[in-house]
Amino acid sequence: MTDTEFDALIDAGTAALGIEMQPEWRDAVRMHLAISLGHAQTVLDEPLADDLDPAPVFRA
Repeated sequence: MTDTEFDALIDAGTAALGIEMQPEWRDAVRMHLAISLGHAQTVLDEPLADDLDPAPVFRA
């Protein structure tokens, strides 16, 4: 994802949440967004069988 695409997501998210984005925050927010999207992709890449059902309760 390019910086322009990240910035579009940041702008949309902050507008939706009513957060005023300070210019000095943008690099850190972009970095954390990239990390979060990378973690999400790791989860999405894991193949799951069609017959699996989600657990009703998660206990660690």
